[in-house]
Amino acid sequence: MKILFATPEAVPYHKTGGLADVAESLPAALCERGHKVVLIHPLYRSVRKLGLPLRAGRAVRIPWPGGGMNVRFHEYAGEGGPPAIFVEQPHFFEVDRPYEPTPRDPMAAGRRFALFCRAVTERARTLDADIVHLNDWQTGLVPLYGLLDGLPAATVFTIHNLAYQGNFSPALLPEIGVPASFHRTENGLEFYGQSSFLKGALALADRLVTVSPTYALEIQTPEFGAGMDGLLRFRRRVLHGILNGIDPTRWDPAHDPAVPRQYDARRLEEKDANREELLHELGLEGSGPLLVMITRLAEQKGIELVLAALDAILELGASLAILGDGPPHYEEAIADAVRRHPRRVAALFRFDDALARRLYAGGDFFLMPSIYEPCGLGQMIAQRFGTPPIVRRTGGLADTVEDGATGFSFGPADPRALVDAVARACRAWRARGWDVLRRRCMSLDWSWTRSAAAYEDVYRMAIGTVPRVDSGGVFR
Repeated sequence: MKILFATPEAVPYHKTGGLADVAESLPAALCERGHKVVLIHPLYRSVRKLGLPLRAGRAVRIPWPGGGMNVRFHEYAGEGGPPAIFVEQPHFFEVDRPYEPTPRDPMAAGRRFALFCRAVTERARTLDADIVHLNDWQTGLVPLYGLLDGLPAATVFTIHNLAYQGNFSPALLPEIGVPASFHRTENGLEFYGQSSFLKGALALADRLVTVSPTYALEIQTPEFGAGMDGLLRFRRRVLHGILNGIDPTRWDPAHDPAVPRQYDARRLEEKDANREELLHELGLEGSGPLLVMITRLAEQKGIELVLAALDAILELGASLAILGDGPPHYEEAIADAVRRHPRRVAALFRFDDALARRLYAGGDFFLMPSIYEPCGLGQMIAQRFGTPPIVRRTGGLADTVEDGATGFSFGPADPRALVDAVARACRAWRARGWDVLRRRCMSLDWSWTRSAAAYEDVYRMAIGTVPRVDSGGVFR
């Protein structure tokens, strides 16, 4: 199949979250399965600074209010991955924080990604793509523009996190060439008085995917549906849950240069040596199990649960190391815990990839008590490193952690339930089967192979719903 993979971020070009990792790994896995995949991505200032050897394209005029808008499609051959197309329009994309409004223009991000959607639609037509794979609200208007422009390709839209919706004032619509009729119709953008890019995609894309089977069910409920649950229930027959994966070569403790003592499932004594080095580095005592967290400090990630349960967790004999940053009130609360328990709690308020890998390698358990988690990658990485996760049973965490077998899980978003899960983990740490548990985690296969095959099936279903039109284009 010929797949145009549209994304607002991708490693190594631009990253703010897990979508960037998916946009690197899934297209590569699809290419390995014989498909022709081209990534399409905005040419942000951060991308330009990378100095990639781009093949400059000529100016192309795409539909836009006022007689059209000139953009350039620059091509990049890719280095070890699929080729990419970067959409250049300096007035729109020459920014450092593309998802945020500017002080003088609260709708700047909406205008920016509407233009990106128009550019994606145009490029899909000229490349004669079979599938346009869309990711999150920033690509949500492609199905709508496809209706306006007669796009022959099928559209598949992946929801990475339903909480991010791209909601803007309806006053934006005439500025981006969306007829007013698309605001208030059965399949329109209207969402509690706003116009939602996400809702447009949920209503109009040929197939919908989210990043784990459990999350696909959860988002059809009022608790997790973020106001979109009714629409998702209505479209449940075209909604699929496909678990994300990780790159096993990128996350490999046997070959990771950031891991002081490289190891595999047969050399767990080297993992134990990493633990001792990590305890020394962080200034923690290690008579009990070491819990590690690598996370954004956000309510979604269960930080309030951890703070409420912390004293009880420490009473179990465990220590805790946290890497990540967030709002000042969370950082201050965690810093206070460090002051009260300097040999039992450590915190580093930053992003540090090398330290994150040392935490995965040296921790005994990986703590991830998310209130909701569409998929999560941290728990899979931790299992790959032989560090059993302790998670709340939600979304992708429920799909990847079997309680007592490949980690520990709890249900209610309640500190007592978290403490009970940690207590069970501590008992396992002291039991004779500890190495068996760690090796079982390391044997799991969370590579993209299975997920890429599932996406193939969804693509075929999407193509089957769209009349095929041979435009004579060549997919490069």
